[in-house]
Amino acid sequence: MTAAAARKAPAALALALAAGLLAGCAGESEELQAWMERQRNQVTPSVPPLVPPKRFEPQPYTQAEAVEPFSTQKLTVALKQEARQPNSLLATELNRRKEPLEAFPLDGMAMVGSVTKQGVPYALLRVDALLYQVKVGDHLGQNYGRVTRISETEIVLREVIQDAGGEWIERPATLQLQETAR
Repeated sequence: MTAAAARKAPAALALALAAGLLAGCAGESEELQAWMERQRNQVTPSVPPLVPPKRFEPQPYTQAEAVEPFSTQKLTVALKQEARQPNSLLATELNRRKEPLEAFPLDGMAMVGSVTKQGVPYALLRVDALLYQVKVGDHLGQNYGRVTRISETEIVLREVIQDAGGEWIERPATLQLQETAR
């Protein structure tokens, strides 16, 4: 045997061995395929039928004519009922003419100074780029606020608000002097 033939012999032996193994697996493959086919034929799928959808029946909206829960009409009715009660804090507030500064919330106002005219202290308020003078007893803010005291650095007022229980109560509020940078 030549050297070249000696080198090719192990490769030929490996090739023959692989062919023999594949021939042996071919019989098992046919047996496996037959078993799979029998299992497929024995099992029947059980899919439940689909339930048809329910028919939608629209319901008429009956509250279109009712009072909207957040409407000003409902609030007005509640305020009028409250005002009819004697000793109500709100009764005196609803029976007077509104002042111009009651149209603005307190957080939109800024105290920019104070002056005294003939012994009466006045506070200077800036609201929407306009300057207003207020004195003790004037009303401002949207919660029925009435000025009770004016100093050089603040305005003290009392507001009438509704608490969590629905009762009208007084609460103090202040506006501090706002210093502006020049």
